[in-house]
Amino acid sequence: MPPLLQTNTAYQSATGCVVWQGECAQDDAELAAFLQGPVAARLNDTAGGEALHEHLRGLSLTGMGQDTLATVLAAEVPETRDWAAGEALAEAVLETHHKVKLPWNNERDKRNPFASLPGADIVGFQRDGDSHRLALGEVKCSSEAKWPPQVMHGRSGMIHQLDFLANDLGTINQLLMWLLPRVKHTEHEEAFNAACTRYLNSGRRDLVLFGILVRDQEARESDLSARGRRLASSLSGPTHCQLVALYLPWPIAQLPQAVGQGGVT
Repeated sequence: MPPLLQTNTAYQSATGCVVWQGECAQDDAELAAFLQGPVAARLNDTAGGEALHEHLRGLSLTGMGQDTLATVLAAEVPETRDWAAGEALAEAVLETHHKVKLPWNNERDKRNPFASLPGADIVGFQRDGDSHRLALGEVKCSSEAKWPPQVMHGRSGMIHQLDFLANDLGTINQLLMWLLPRVKHTEHEEAFNAACTRYLNSGRRDLVLFGILVRDQEARESDLSARGRRLASSLSGPTHCQLVALYLPWPIAQLPQAVGQGGVT
């Protein structure tokens, strides 16, 4: 079983189908283990790298080919951008604490190691009873000493993007087309079918939306409360929306280092 992220709950509330909570991480061995384990695996796509290694090792390579393979595999570019580490942290929290399965690592879609990808940050399924429902979401990082920070506002802000994910048919179409070939003939196909059945049979309302805000400022409920109430006015059950603010014990800029080394020194 992977290590869990131990946090202290600073606040928790709900309006309608929207729940929001603030979780404070402690600078301790448990945080280091979580960063070095599940977060590092997401950030570095450990599973994808191992699959590539095993596949290429099975080729009929000469001695020069083996040496070249070792050189290519050693040339992986480490991810050092704090927002990318923040997304990996959010993904790991969802998988380990919220019964979410993200069947595909977006790192594999990058043709340029320094690029970012358009579309929803979170695309997967959440186990709900003996079934699954579609799980979509956005991740934002902010060091701004303002509550709520700017990343929650405007057309590029989290709340607008979540509302868009819930209601824009073109976006849903694109996400499902992207997801299907990545789960077809895999262990995740059954979850995909169940989630799509629930979504369609409910008239596009049976899904869960996640908004994850990674912060390095004082924990204040005003980070999420006003925006959560606004979002609740445009969503209705069985749609469920969960907003989570993760408060780090040190600057977000140090997150990539903490993932690589297991802690900040």
